[in-house]
Amino acid sequence: MIEHIPVLLVVLPVLGAAIPLIVSLYSDRGGWSIAAVTMLAHATLAGLLVPEVWTGGVVSYAVGGFALPYGIELVVDGLSLAVVTLISIISLGVLVYARHAGPHENTFYSQFLLLVTGLTGMTVTGDVFNLYVFLEITGLAAYGLVASGRRVSAAVAALKYLIIGTVGASLYLLGVGYALATTGTLNMADMSTKLAAVGYDSTLVLTAFGLMVGGLTVKVALFPLHTWQPDAYANAPDSVSAFISALVSTVSAYALARLLFSVFTVDFLTAVPAARWALLVLASVSIVAGSALAVSQSNVQRMLAYSSVSQFGLVIAGFTIATPIAVLGATVHLIGHAVMKGGLFAASGIIERKTGATTVSGYAGMAGRTPFVAGAFALLALAMVGVPPAIGFVGKWYIVLGAVEAGLWPVVVVLLASTLLTLAYFARLVERLYFAEPTIHDEPAVADGGAEADESPASSDHRSDGGGAVSTGMIAVVVAAAVLAVVLTGAVPLLDQLLDQTLPPLLQ
Repeated sequence: MIEHIPVLLVVLPVLGAAIPLIVSLYSDRGGWSIAAVTMLAHATLAGLLVPEVWTGGVVSYAVGGFALPYGIELVVDGLSLAVVTLISIISLGVLVYARHAGPHENTFYSQFLLLVTGLTGMTVTGDVFNLYVFLEITGLAAYGLVASGRRVSAAVAALKYLIIGTVGASLYLLGVGYALATTGTLNMADMSTKLAAVGYDSTLVLTAFGLMVGGLTVKVALFPLHTWQPDAYANAPDSVSAFISALVSTVSAYALARLLFSVFTVDFLTAVPAARWALLVLASVSIVAGSALAVSQSNVQRMLAYSSVSQFGLVIAGFTIATPIAVLGATVHLIGHAVMKGGLFAASGIIERKTGATTVSGYAGMAGRTPFVAGAFALLALAMVGVPPAIGFVGKWYIVLGAVEAGLWPVVVVLLASTLLTLAYFARLVERLYFAEPTIHDEPAVADGGAEADESPASSDHRSDGGGAVSTGMIAVVVAAAVLAVVLTGAVPLLDQLLDQTLPPLLQ
């Protein structure tokens, strides 16, 4: 049974995505319940893999029973298991949020589960071409989810996302073609061996690396390849913003790390230092530029989006440094960022619903009107800055230690400066929430977490179909994210042990 779980993790959400469409023949509701049951089963399957990976290291599945390396392989190891578990947990949290926030149509939940399919497939595939297939499934589902917003700007943002995302995916596929021409295989493990045999200085190998990594950096949204992200995050429905901000770039960054370690390997980065420095420079520029753009924003959602550009620069820097402690830090920050950024977008959505505030100046004095959500927002913001004992501190600290260990002092300076830059825009928001006089004076009909949700004010141009209503479940999700941002610090030693099953063979 255990050996079949990798394929079940992919097949289950595909089947779940089809059911809401069938249900639509009889009812325009029911999609949420189907998605919730599917994701509970998905989380259960991920949980069943934990003891197996913990003791055995790797669970591999040959699709259709075809012999490897010619068949399609699905692989779950310590690193991929951590990401699959993250997908399950975040998806369940977003479903709780979307239960009231919407969208409520069955088609939304079909796309939701298709996105889970793509993300899970990207995580467990051991085949570079199927990584492209799942990358496209993820992209197509994400474009549709962004476009599900009521405003015209949501459709425009989805179109921009589609065009830029297609360019990124096409670059990756072209790189796969060069790698296939060089090695004659698509299996990651087999390709890794044959790339080493061909020689890392081969023009075909270098071209494959540049195209594949370049395509994924578009999906991760590193500067200056980030232009799709702010519009997509700021114009999508609240539930979608929380979902894609937490997982889409996160899994793309994981896929890039998988390419670095499982296909090209650290030996390639050592043999071709220009490739390592190119990625480090790109990550460092993204850290600084993303923070500078975030500081200059007046709209909170766009500020959070540009913050992601900076934070993923940190993650990619950690993976590129490629020492065990730096990779652990990058993984911790990857997981922590998903929880923190998803929670921040969910919190900003609630604040907008209850008060109409969408700008930094509009957040003035809002803590008194949304005390629980504002408190969670402030805690998540401080965690993003890296204030201990939050998970944001641990991830950044390990990445910095890895850079020091590798003697990459310019990168160390950028990493330390990133904390001050992050503080510059998040401290401003927290100060506005708690210490500034309100600039929005219309009193809401419902207190934070209060009576009937449909008594809350609603903006006619709100990004979700739930109007201005706020449920207890929505608030609970934001508070849970804030708690996780602190509690996850205690799980880092366990994650370290889990990654020990993956990192030694990848980093030696």
